[in-house]
Amino acid sequence: MSSGLKQIIILTATLAWTCQGGAAQNSAHAVVPVASATAASSNAGNSGGESTFRDRYPRYKVRSGDVFDVSFELSPEFNQTVSVQPDGFITLRGVGDIHVAGQTVPELAATIRAAYGQILHEPLISITLKDFEKPYFIADGQVGRPGKYELRGDTTVTEAVAMAGGFLDSAKHSQVLLFRRIDDQWTSAKIINVKKMQSEGKLQEDLLLHPGDMLFVPKNRLSKLRPILPTASLGTLTKTY
Repeated sequence: MSSGLKQIIILTATLAWTCQGGAAQNSAHAVVPVASATAASSNAGNSGGESTFRDRYPRYKVRSGDVFDVSFELSPEFNQTVSVQPDGFITLRGVGDIHVAGQTVPELAATIRAAYGQILHEPLISITLKDFEKPYFIADGQVGRPGKYELRGDTTVTEAVAMAGGFLDSAKHSQVLLFRRIDDQWTSAKIINVKKMQSEGKLQEDLLLHPGDMLFVPKNRLSKLRPILPTASLGTLTKTY
């Protein structure tokens, strides 16, 4: 698991505490810092907000380790296969190093086209991804099988929970946390009341996951009392393990 996702997981403790305190009931959506604590708080309102959860078809962004073909329609001698280096740069034949990490494929094509525009006249190029990180989501907390899952096609929050083995008896269905990375500095967090959504049949509120999303299902209050439970047959308290 990447360090960024580990930082996201750490944030769940704070948000879960806020949920139980009732403060989160007044705001089902928040933007929290991930990598930098010095980012201005005013950026939160401009970091995507609720729209980050409504964008149904996000474009894939190139990252280190990706491999793609660059094809030139009129200058095939420049055709090449390029790998994105760990620092986010690529090395292009006849041009040199260019930073491309974080760009979508159309943005990448425009960047390479501009770079070759210095030595070629209006180059016509196409980009084909060959090897890239497959879309995924992470389910953690009180689910049957926590872990990393491949994201194939449209998958909603409840479908993702089912893929991860469903809710445990200790799960708090009313405060499922959905984390979505906005950029390197900010992650958006939304509290989803799955229990209410399912009981009222409001399936339109069952959000679609984006690649890289993380679901965290906190414990309910009853589960915290599980070490000591009443024994029905004896009417006494016994310690369970």
